[in-house]
Amino acid sequence: MLAVSNLEVVYDDVILVLRGVSLAAPEGKIVALLGANGAGKTTLLRAISGLLDVHDGEITKGTVTVDGEPIHKLRPGKIVSLGVKQVQEGRRIFAELSVEENLRVGAHTNAKAMARNLDRVYGLFPLLRERRKGTAGYLSGGEQQMLAMGRALMSDPRYLLLDEPSLGLAPLLVQQIRDLIVEINKQGTTVLLVEQNATMALSIAEHGYVMETGKIVMDKPATELLADDDIREFYLGLGAEGAAKSFRDVKHYKRRKRWLS
Repeated sequence: MLAVSNLEVVYDDVILVLRGVSLAAPEGKIVALLGANGAGKTTLLRAISGLLDVHDGEITKGTVTVDGEPIHKLRPGKIVSLGVKQVQEGRRIFAELSVEENLRVGAHTNAKAMARNLDRVYGLFPLLRERRKGTAGYLSGGEQQMLAMGRALMSDPRYLLLDEPSLGLAPLLVQQIRDLIVEINKQGTTVLLVEQNATMALSIAEHGYVMETGKIVMDKPATELLADDDIREFYLGLGAEGAAKSFRDVKHYKRRKRWLS
């Protein structure tokens, strides 16, 4: 199990971003983390994957563990070798390299299994096999997202952290990414999915967490979150009767979220 316990993160020694965050991603499951921009979701993923130093962030309290063993003081490469891999928001591919060169870069901690993992990635993403010699920068947004996910899978992770994989994609591509996440999970990879597309995330997750202003304000089974009135209004844009709200209604809406009362 991947577990975060009472985590506190500070940027630039003064800005408190995460405040006592705890969550768990049981092995073999999909867990969704919802929240608006600025809630602290990406910071949490950076804390798990060891990337806070790059952004002048520091864990000042709490722990991150895999199977009970602490990993929050390890370097990113060591965390990857222990089976935890993050796909960052914005894809972050190497645009001037070929598709296959990008994938091979992802195997740097697991070079012995490169051929097997290439076959796995090409099986999941047939389009990448077709484009394997093409320049990655010429791929569409959806194809680049597939490449970023495929590159992460080249290290054969047990835990895959996905940061906004549907961001900026057309609805049809969002559905494709959703189905790919489900298939990756079926193949044995645990997924911690950070998403603003709450409907997509909760439709495939077993459990969900809601984060606001650096704190977890709600966690429930995904089916219960989908039925929760606050989640439906503030994250799914639906009224009490299930009807979509207009922008004018949302702009002038006054009721506070129950967890802020």
